[in-house]
Amino acid sequence: MNWSKSILLSSAAALALSTAAAQAENMPKRIGYVTNYATHEWYQNVIKGMQARAKELGIELEVQDANLDIAKQVSAAEDFMAKGVDVLIVTPVNEEGVVPLLRQAKSNDVPVVLEGNPVKGMTTMVAICDYDTGYTAGVEAGKYAKEKLGGKAQVMNVGLPLLSATVLRSQGFMDGLKTIIPDAVMVHDLDGGGNPDRALEVSSAALAKNADINIIYGINDSSSLGGLQAWKAAGKSQDNLLTVGTGGEGLAFINAIQNEPSYRIEAAMFPEKEGHTAIDAAVKLFNGEEVPEHIVSPTAPMNGDDWKKYYDYDGTVRTIKWDAVNALQPPEKCMKTSADLKK
Repeated sequence: MNWSKSILLSSAAALALSTAAAQAENMPKRIGYVTNYATHEWYQNVIKGMQARAKELGIELEVQDANLDIAKQVSAAEDFMAKGVDVLIVTPVNEEGVVPLLRQAKSNDVPVVLEGNPVKGMTTMVAICDYDTGYTAGVEAGKYAKEKLGGKAQVMNVGLPLLSATVLRSQGFMDGLKTIIPDAVMVHDLDGGGNPDRALEVSSAALAKNADINIIYGINDSSSLGGLQAWKAAGKSQDNLLTVGTGGEGLAFINAIQNEPSYRIEAAMFPEKEGHTAIDAAVKLFNGEEVPEHIVSPTAPMNGDDWKKYYDYDGTVRTIKWDAVNALQPPEKCMKTSADLKK
């Protein structure tokens, strides 16, 4: 079945997923999670969500970090299978490299839940609708630009072409932006590598060639912040600039919204919620229950201090407001998926 054509979980179904997991008669004893980049704030908070849910359900959760190395990721997953984990959760380093791993897990009768990115041959994936997330942020950016930037929208996209999920975010952002400002232009389309150092490097080079932009869009918070750092390093004012981040990954975006005049919009993805849902999906697979190919995790555009609706922050630690996040309704079907990129 093509997951892009599947009917996706509604919020009611997602709640049922959580309830069913909590009431499941058979709980997996051990779950192994191989993340792709554990030093990143997003994955640190995904792990926190997993740990909280696993503890609640009495499941032992072990985490290994691939550190952006696909060979290390495969080796870690093989190690988990050799140790006899009941379920694997994997955030792919890259989509092609995980395909053989899924076949190996299937031959070993080990269910696999993917987080974040689709892979050919997968059973299920817990992820946001990436295009939709970019699109709604683009609409909000268009409204801002129309009101505050004189209706001009010239974008530096600090992207990540390696992953279909991040390509969809960038496409969605531009499409949403153009619903408000039809002549919006992508001046720079960059590969920021998803990390702040690379994002700073490529953004600095791009701005040195052409600094006639007024919107910085980043496919994650590291990308948007790297782009903004390059702008500031060039000695430019933020007065006529809008910076849009994606992820709401950790403390960085909160600090940016509080301290950077141009950082006004965040496409929040709630990593804690995604980790929580991944554990519930693992429980369902362990019990042989059917799951959708794409279990949609909610997102929300945040304007200015909207983040306070979803998080408490004491200056050191942020705490998710579960009632507010659980009340968000993910779309029943994504506007576009990775399959649409191949058409």
